[in-house]
Amino acid sequence: MNVSAEVFNAFKMVDKGLIKSNAALDKANGSLPEAIKSGAKKKASLAKYAELVDPGRQLSSDMNDYIQSILDTMIKTPEEGGAGKGYVFDEENQIYTDELKAKKDYDITTRLLVDGPNADGNGIGEKLKAKLYKYKSDILELVDEEDREAFEKQIAVKIDEDSWEKKGKPSWSHFNFSHMPLQAVLPIFSKFQNDVKSTESAFLNYLAGKVGTTTDVVLDKFTVVSAPEKSYIIKGEKYKADLFLSAFAGADSKTGISISVNGRRLNTNKEGIATFEETANQLGVRKYNASASITNPVTGETQTFKKEFSYEVGERSVAISAAKMNVFYIGVDNPVEVSAAGVPSNQIKVSMGGGGGGTINKNGDGTYTVRVTSPTPKGQEAKVNVSAPGMNASKDFRAKRIPDPVPKLSKSRGGGMGSGEFKVQPGVFPVLENFDFDAKCNVVGFRLVRVAKRQDPQFAVNRGGKYSPEAASLVKKATPGDKYFYEDIKCKCPGDPAPRDIGQMVFNIR
Repeated sequence: MNVSAEVFNAFKMVDKGLIKSNAALDKANGSLPEAIKSGAKKKASLAKYAELVDPGRQLSSDMNDYIQSILDTMIKTPEEGGAGKGYVFDEENQIYTDELKAKKDYDITTRLLVDGPNADGNGIGEKLKAKLYKYKSDILELVDEEDREAFEKQIAVKIDEDSWEKKGKPSWSHFNFSHMPLQAVLPIFSKFQNDVKSTESAFLNYLAGKVGTTTDVVLDKFTVVSAPEKSYIIKGEKYKADLFLSAFAGADSKTGISISVNGRRLNTNKEGIATFEETANQLGVRKYNASASITNPVTGETQTFKKEFSYEVGERSVAISAAKMNVFYIGVDNPVEVSAAGVPSNQIKVSMGGGGGGTINKNGDGTYTVRVTSPTPKGQEAKVNVSAPGMNASKDFRAKRIPDPVPKLSKSRGGGMGSGEFKVQPGVFPVLENFDFDAKCNVVGFRLVRVAKRQDPQFAVNRGGKYSPEAASLVKKATPGDKYFYEDIKCKCPGDPAPRDIGQMVFNIR
């Protein structure tokens, strides 16, 4: 199997991650047994669950040790009691590194796990599969009969019997381990160990639930709650809010509650409430992210809950302004900003009136977009109307067509041009100079006239901005001394009901 160094590094990283996860599971599983035994003392009928702790853990320990023994056999050198080629020894530092001597070797995996010592197909892989099945069955036997069906779904140990049969392989071990590089097999075994430890965790939590140990923490569903003094404040005032974890009855030291805002941890009082405050120095909607973490004293598991909150900052005035200029242009989006200090944005109503056939829509960031369809004569301007509790305002805006674009050839709108540059131009295009809006006009057509010395003028009527074959033929004839006239250039801009005339161009060929 030809596998790149990057893939081997990935196998190594996965294995390290699983080993780290296994250590975390060991730590979590180690804190539960005493809690279960303590909880079982509440009633005599619960004693049987305390007695199941050690047998269940022993089953998991034996299974984990068996998996580890196979790993050791593949990794340790014969001198160390194994059959593999071991890790690289760093002579300078006198330590073993985590670099396998034969990470690409597939002989040890095939010989040990698939073929067996006599090459009869009785490798350790099939014995491993049988032991995993038995472990799963033995753990299930420790669970109350009426709970087994539900608990079986929590058992992490799974054996895939479908894939190898569908692939036509002779066995499960052949499918998983035959000719697999040693480095690629290690994370598979770490995953088996992880499944065993996860199953042990599920079993211990099952027993904890039976003896009522988990009721020591009175928690169900959680969310972060912000209780502000007010959600709309004036610039210069302080925003103040109480943050706390809902469904929490008290904050003793066992639960390890911590609350933070935008990554900054806040102090909590004995009720588990933290106060967040900041000075409002900018107008508009202000957002902050709050998170609350809580640690279960029984399982040691930490859960974190996050939520985004916002408040609004304004001034005592009403302002209506076009974000770009005091004119609405037909056929494009015209941004408008509206603010009414002292009033939440959801209480502000904005509408269009007057001429221009205008409509206005609110954007996600609190601004508005106006669209108009026709020019407005003086006295019939488009109106933006704003109403809010205790105040009303309106402002007039002229509605105009987009300004005439400038026709250009290359970067020029006329004058002298070399024949080489002239011939490579694809056609005429319009430019909206000094126009701040995102709009594009298109040339509808023009008439091209070539006037050469001692020749009759030649004409070509062109549709669109790009040269037609007839116009392109005239352009290719360009020689120094020729004149080219671009007449009756027409284009259409967004919102135009009909094409507009944008003038002409004259080029002298050099």
